[in-house]
Amino acid sequence: MPQDNSFGRRPRNAMYEMEYPVPLEADSPDEGIPMLIALQGYADAGQAIAVSGNHLLEALESSVVASFNLDDLLDYRARRPSITIDENRITKSDKLSLDVRIVKDVNDRPFLLVAGPEPDLKWEAFGHAIVELAQRANVSRAISFYSAPMTVPHTRPLVVSAHASEPSLVRDYHTWDARLVVPGAAALETEMQLSAAGFDAIGLTAHVPHYIAGSEYPEASYALLKAFADLADRELPLKTLEKDMSRVQQQLAQQTQDSHEIATVVGALEQQYDKEVRRLQKKKSSLLEPGQDIPTGEELGAEFEAFLARMNDAADTDSEADGEDPKKPGDSNDPHDDGEGDTQ
Repeated sequence: MPQDNSFGRRPRNAMYEMEYPVPLEADSPDEGIPMLIALQGYADAGQAIAVSGNHLLEALESSVVASFNLDDLLDYRARRPSITIDENRITKSDKLSLDVRIVKDVNDRPFLLVAGPEPDLKWEAFGHAIVELAQRANVSRAISFYSAPMTVPHTRPLVVSAHASEPSLVRDYHTWDARLVVPGAAALETEMQLSAAGFDAIGLTAHVPHYIAGSEYPEASYALLKAFADLADRELPLKTLEKDMSRVQQQLAQQTQDSHEIATVVGALEQQYDKEVRRLQKKKSSLLEPGQDIPTGEELGAEFEAFLARMNDAADTDSEADGEDPKKPGDSNDPHDDGEGDTQ
């Protein structure tokens, strides 16, 4: 892996400032340290990325390694911080922050967390800065979070798809075996630069039911963090998210029960989902060798890309038939669109 090992020296990049003394240590010089990139604001259906980053900072010990100068990176008109006026006096301005932190998991093993708002400006320079920090920190692999709205029901297992600089890195995850052209993002640009610099770079995308993409959906955060823990060999505290998942599922179940329209939509999505699972099970079983078990629905996720594409088309057709706008917010065929638009 690329190394610089120059954390003891002043940074060469004026885009960020290092903390001194640097609160950084790797597991060993050879093993390196994993990096998690969780940039908020884009491709964040269900607020999965924001919730993931906040959960880690609240649940685990962390220290700032480097802080980015947001005056160089943000268009504040697109993301205005709150100002507090108390008794006719301006008393407070909420400050945004984009930091690189060293975080300790439950076993006191470190990883780096890049968390904060997605830069509006200077994506290439930001990517170069992350590469420089990764080299100086002896990063072993970098994993980026995304969350996309999909026409899938909340009553079925949540799918996490993956892409990577090397296919072998994500062989156990659902992948899009096709050529996709999607709107750019700072995290995607950074991934590309990390890969070009020789790092293992992985992107994980949670598939969130499109009809709740604008609300917090803790199951997406849980799935992303669990995947990161597996890929980075770290143990994370997820019990709080499990409780939040149960609470939200109960609320969704009640809303579905109370609304015939919601129940109809969810039921249609379930039928399409289950029909595709049965088709894939039949296809797999015809190819099984004697003595092999028929795969379960969760094991068939690697082939869901074609299924999801068909479901998106079907959802658009149903919306047109009902006289609704088939391109309502949160309903997109772009796996990196959260339905809220881009700030670029």
